[in-house]
Amino acid sequence: MNQLFDRRLTPARPDLAAEKLRGLVKADRFVSGVRHRIFAPSTPLKREPYPDAAYETEALAGETITIYDETEGWAWGQLETDGYVGWLSALALGPLDPAPTHRVISLRTFLYPGPSIKAEPLGALSLGATVALTRVEGNFFATPAGFIFGGHLAPIRVFEKDYVAVAERFIGVPYLWGGKTSLGLDCSGLVQIAMAAAGVSAPRDSDMLAVQQGDLLPTETSGLQRGDLIFWNGHVGIMQDRVQLLHANGHHMMVVSEPLEEAISRILANSYGAVTAIRRP
Repeated sequence: MNQLFDRRLTPARPDLAAEKLRGLVKADRFVSGVRHRIFAPSTPLKREPYPDAAYETEALAGETITIYDETEGWAWGQLETDGYVGWLSALALGPLDPAPTHRVISLRTFLYPGPSIKAEPLGALSLGATVALTRVEGNFFATPAGFIFGGHLAPIRVFEKDYVAVAERFIGVPYLWGGKTSLGLDCSGLVQIAMAAAGVSAPRDSDMLAVQQGDLLPTETSGLQRGDLIFWNGHVGIMQDRVQLLHANGHHMMVVSEPLEEAISRILANSYGAVTAIRRP
């Protein structure tokens, strides 16, 4: 494959590639793929089709994915939300219809078999997952996956006003490489999920965010404001104000708020380097 293509965003392997890449990459065969919707509450996307393969990212309920290959219970495809490519369990896939109408706005919400808080939950959806409303029963919204408390949902085109406030809800959530849910997420997953809640599309990984998201500022810590993104090699954090940094990180193994200067000193002392970029979305 042409090295100019990012493997994370390019549905191409030596044996198989997306039809849209014909003439751009080399592959034994090209296929158009079949679009599906993620039906599972969430599912990991992996580089290899093995249970113990590391997470690359996660897909949330309601996301659309084009599948190009299936083998032994695994499906290989590309997410439409951010273009990420990988393997996921075929059991996580569902039909395209009905299309999502609402979005989860609480940190996490339960799916019930009926419109009752006393019923045993079927599962749970994280902030950012999308569902199709079929009917309303009292305080509950019925969806193909189960009943959800209506106060935890908003119409899919109604967005938050402050993406930083969304990110702040995740304080204390464990760090998880490749994660994007309230059970665990990584630094760029936090940024992507929070921005999506505010109606802003963002790429998945920190290196992508560092060159694509917002306006590039000088790498000086004076004059920072709420919402600015601070980058290190392989890491990103969100400024809550002029001095306080919010980030999911492997030092605390959770999402924390701490003074930026403390984070800068610690990261430098641990040989991870200095701040590499500052961007203002």
